[in-house]
Amino acid sequence: MKAASTAALALCLLLSAPSAQANPVQKVIQLLSDLEAKIIKEGEEAQKIYEEFAEWCEDRSKDLMFEIKTGKGEVAALTATIEQETTKIGALDAEIEELAAGIAVDEKDLAAAREIRAKEAADFAAEEKDLDETVDVLHRAITILEREMAKSKGLTLVQLKGASSVLEALKVVVQASAFSAADTARLTALVQRSAQAEEDGDAGAPDPEAYKTHSGDIVATLQGLLDKAQEQLDSARLKETQDLHNFELMELTLEDEIKFGTKELGEAKKALAEAGAIKAQAEGDLTVTAKALAASVAALAELHKDCMEKANVYEEETKSRSEELKALAMAKKVITEATSGDGGAEDIGYGLNQVSLLQVSDSRVISFVRDLARKQNSPVLAQLAIRMASVMRYSAGAGEDPFAKVKGLIKDLIERLLAEGEAEAKEKAFCDTEMAETAAKKEDKEMEIAKLNAAIDRMSARSAQLKDEVAALQAELAKLAAAQAEMDKIRLEEHAIFVEQKAEMEEGLQGVKLGLKILREYYAKEDKAHDAAEGAATGIIGLIEVVESDFTKSLADIVATEETSAAEYDRQTKENEILKTTMEQDVKYKSKEAKGLDEQIAEATSDRANVQAELDAVLEYLAKLTDRCVAKPMSYEERTRRREAEIAGLKEALEILEGESVLLQQGSARRLRGPHAA
Repeated sequence: MKAASTAALALCLLLSAPSAQANPVQKVIQLLSDLEAKIIKEGEEAQKIYEEFAEWCEDRSKDLMFEIKTGKGEVAALTATIEQETTKIGALDAEIEELAAGIAVDEKDLAAAREIRAKEAADFAAEEKDLDETVDVLHRAITILEREMAKSKGLTLVQLKGASSVLEALKVVVQASAFSAADTARLTALVQRSAQAEEDGDAGAPDPEAYKTHSGDIVATLQGLLDKAQEQLDSARLKETQDLHNFELMELTLEDEIKFGTKELGEAKKALAEAGAIKAQAEGDLTVTAKALAASVAALAELHKDCMEKANVYEEETKSRSEELKALAMAKKVITEATSGDGGAEDIGYGLNQVSLLQVSDSRVISFVRDLARKQNSPVLAQLAIRMASVMRYSAGAGEDPFAKVKGLIKDLIERLLAEGEAEAKEKAFCDTEMAETAAKKEDKEMEIAKLNAAIDRMSARSAQLKDEVAALQAELAKLAAAQAEMDKIRLEEHAIFVEQKAEMEEGLQGVKLGLKILREYYAKEDKAHDAAEGAATGIIGLIEVVESDFTKSLADIVATEETSAAEYDRQTKENEILKTTMEQDVKYKSKEAKGLDEQIAEATSDRANVQAELDAVLEYLAKLTDRCVAKPMSYEERTRRREAEIAGLKEALEILEGESVLLQQGSARRLRGPHAA
């Protein structure tokens, strides 16, 4: 804008200068040309400065984007670790709760089973005792009855003949057999129960008529009762054995479940503590990484803002400079065209060129259609322009009305374009529906594949990262072991040197002290037989005292150095042990996690193959639709826009023809009235 104002000022000065100077038009054109060169040079310098700034922006942006990408990757990895450990903690909490509940249930079931077993054992003991007594009584009863009936067979038979039932017959025999009262009561109770069973219709009870004929049936009855009692005793003992076996099996099973459940509970609690520690460390790292990422994002946003502001300023300056150059060029062109030539515009304005109104009309309409065909890149309009020129040329020569035929050509083309538009609209509706549905299916499948790809990439990256970390940890463990071995070697060497130097220093110190004592004692005597060199001796004693002090200090330094080295060695060794344990645990858990991720990757890869097969089918149908609906040199929207522009242009051409027809009629009338009629 400043350059434009300068150009305007220069133009005013030029126009106000005396007419005797050089051609003003040439001066104006020269000033405009010089101003154009100056603006172009300023633009080149501004472009150079901006390109250097843009290069700096790009480099800085790449650095920040790399930092952001790295930070996002670390945040994603740490977030995944936190989520994984959170899930693991939740699963371990549920597992611990389930294990604790299971142990409580097992302990309760074990206590209940032991209580039931104790009751069953007591019931069996009572039942076994009763059945043992019954069997014993029946054994003795049968033995006594057989013996007594053998001794007094005649009397017993006579007595039995009057018995009307088993019970009465038994009483007769028992009374003759000297049974005790308790045994008699037990036998009587047994026979009564048997008789009751007989009255109730027990098919297995003996026939009472049998006891009226011979005495042997009483023994058979008792033998039957004995067999039944023995059978009940055996059945009770078998049941007790089975119940005891089942209880011992259940007890062993429950004790094993409690034992293993307690072990699993301890392992789960240990794993829970480890997962909590890993999660806490990841959360701390995430906080630090997130802050660094936020700082990088903010810096990138600020950089983008500054660079965009500079870019906008440069763009506005370039645009303004281009507009100024365009204005200057247009001014040069207008001035040049208006002042040069053979007076063409003047000749045309005053009728010096003999051009008929028909030729002018022909030129304007055809030029309009040709321009329209060129702008719309329309072969149809280009052909129409050719036909219009032909019709006008031959119709004028034949004395026919060219405007009517040209109008007919334009109207026919408009109707044809409208029909084509309607047919394409129907096809477009079909294509839009099918393409939209197929594209939606394609998008769904691609999104599903993208999710699987993202999951596979994420898991693959995490697995690779874990494997790299495991390899790095193993390398660090090897380095740590080598460093510890080197430390052990150095410590042994240092300690050996310390022992040797300490012994030598202590020996030297003792010798110095002894020499100092000898000299002091000698020169301290007063009954010397000659003039002793006490002056020189004093100097020597002083020097020896310095040596003693140096030796004492050196010995203390050697001891202090040894203690410091030993303490540092112990501290570093403990730290190495802790670090070794930590890294070994990391290797264990990361290897396990990487293995699990590899399994998940295999499953996701299989799922992706299935989805890809579905997507391939959708893409095949979409390709067919594309060949039908899309595979054309121009899109439907572009064809519709061009067709509408062609129709609008043709309608405008009709209006031009109407106006030119009126002008033609008016021109003919003026020629008939003569040159002075106007």
